[in-house]
Amino acid sequence: MGGVSRVADLGGIEARLVALPERVNGDAVLLRRGRHLNTICQLDIGDASVLLRISDGHIAEVRHNPSVMPSADFAIIGKAAIWRRFLAADPPPGDHDLFAFLKRRELRIVGDLHPLMSYLLYWKGVFACLRDVPR
Repeated sequence: MGGVSRVADLGGIEARLVALPERVNGDAVLLRRGRHLNTICQLDIGDASVLLRISDGHIAEVRHNPSVMPSADFAIIGKAAIWRRFLAADPPPGDHDLFAFLKRRELRIVGDLHPLMSYLLYWKGVFACLRDVPR
């Protein structure tokens, strides 16, 4: 993992991001779903930023607070409070899925949506791994 700064501890998200590659790369179903996916996704969590580099469905790198102008294929942008609500152990209806936040315009997705939409079940599984990681 690169970067000196870390994501502010938003309900244990730092630990979740550290554990994410092991969880995703050890999940045969997710790897099969993402076996042809090669992309870089940027997660903007409040003022912090994280790049996920995906190579053939494997999370090859998680880079915290990358450079001033990080390069990513697409970005998912939300306030820290949105991510806290999404990552709750048992979120209420409407906070269970990032697309629900998108529908209410509490979250933005920008860039090339093809790697996200073409591998939607893969991404939903990746984000489920973020929620399931113990704090």
